[in-house]
Amino acid sequence: MLQTLMKLVLIAVCSVSGYFIAQKYSFPLSLIGLISGLLIALIVIQIEQTIRKLSLKVIFGGIIGTVIGLLIAFLFAYGLRFIPAIEQQKAVPWELVYVLLTISLGYLGLIIGSKKGDEFQLPVFSQSKGQAKENADYKILDTSAIIDGRIMDVCDTGFLDGTLIVPRFVLDELQLIADSSDSMKRSRGRRGLDILSKMKNSGSVRIDIIDQDFPKLKGVDAKLIALANKKKGRLITNDFNLNKVAEVQGIKVLNVNELANALKPAVLPGEAITVRIIKEGKESGQGVAYLDDGTMVIVDHADKLVSRNVEVIVTSVLQTTAGRMIFSDLKEVLNKQNRASQN
Repeated sequence: MLQTLMKLVLIAVCSVSGYFIAQKYSFPLSLIGLISGLLIALIVIQIEQTIRKLSLKVIFGGIIGTVIGLLIAFLFAYGLRFIPAIEQQKAVPWELVYVLLTISLGYLGLIIGSKKGDEFQLPVFSQSKGQAKENADYKILDTSAIIDGRIMDVCDTGFLDGTLIVPRFVLDELQLIADSSDSMKRSRGRRGLDILSKMKNSGSVRIDIIDQDFPKLKGVDAKLIALANKKKGRLITNDFNLNKVAEVQGIKVLNVNELANALKPAVLPGEAITVRIIKEGKESGQGVAYLDDGTMVIVDHADKLVSRNVEVIVTSVLQTTAGRMIFSDLKEVLNKQNRASQN
């Protein structure tokens, strides 16, 4: 709000100043002065917005490059006057030569300096330990993790510290999903926005929404990886493909699904558990049940026991990237088999 007010004040001051400076001349010139002041204000605002996106190294490099370019232009133009062959050419427009050299070499110095600015290793640009630690605490949220919602529960328990960053382009993607014509997508987008609002209001963890963007990159995933590289932070996602791409590029990833799998209670072969058969399985004689954490349990000899609670013995556990799958058999069936084998 304050920045917007300052911009309006700048536009007003420049416009009025341009009008009064040209007022002593005829009416058309005073109007031109007003328009010129307005244009100058807009140019200054645009320059300010551009500079704000640049790092201090790039700005410093651009300034140094420009100064060196102007100095070379001055020395070159001044030195030309001492070359006898050129000195005899009285018709040489030295003012024009100096202007052209100043513009061309100054611009060249600006471009080279800004491009090479990131290579400066001056003490003023070195990161303090506190800043490095702060960057390491940055955790960047992607759309899938926000919509999933479990990250809010993790934050509420206090297991996550540091700062959670939500880029503006992720927020825009959530808004786009929330405005979708597809009812399922629309509900997912609105859920994500609601969860983000609750997390921000709860105060359990600091959430910063940043406007930093990467216009040259297409796709939210590519921008997230670029931002994680720039901030030296970690990426929080449920997206399997984004997870793998980020790991290949050396970015640390916090996957909520992997965290959930790690926190599931261990179930070992031979352990007895009680489950409720929900439906028949794909294979003949199998029934399907689920644990409270959503783990699928395949039960042999249970196809006729749908909607009944049964006691089963775990025979094996299959762990995949998608989660766990438990294979089991009815306890009474295994007991009968054991008694038969003993006889």
